[in-house]
Amino acid sequence: MLADSPYSRLPDPALQPEFYRDVPAKRLVAWVIDTVIVALLTALAVPFTAFLALLFLPLLFMAVNFLYRWATLSARSATWGMRFVALEFRRLDGRGFDPVTAFAHTLVYTVSIAMVLPQLVSVVMMATGARAQGLGDRLLGTVALNQSGRH
Repeated sequence: MLADSPYSRLPDPALQPEFYRDVPAKRLVAWVIDTVIVALLTALAVPFTAFLALLFLPLLFMAVNFLYRWATLSARSATWGMRFVALEFRRLDGRGFDPVTAFAHTLVYTVSIAMVLPQLVSVVMMATGARAQGLGDRLLGTVALNQSGRH
């Protein structure tokens, strides 16, 4: 890889494939785990609204999902589902997410998940790209890495 490449501070998929091995499958498992967690958190919130939240349940789910992802990505560059499957996000400079990057990533994710075409493009990109980056990852210059690849 060229030293002036924007990805020069991240592991090279050709030289260090262990960082990218099974990342798309792990991201899918992490997404399922995170969705279950958000659904449980949303269900726990409903009684605190005197069950009025049932009238706008999809909006509440989206809000809880956004806050959950932003908070967990800000704290450790990974959601709880990602931690379970040993994945973490990194920026182009090789560092983890700060709150601003976590917010941007969560916003792009939320917008793309709301539309079919960007989500399909993202899945194809993750399945076929050397760094397993989705559309939002490419736009923001982020990448999901195996934590076990560091050892």
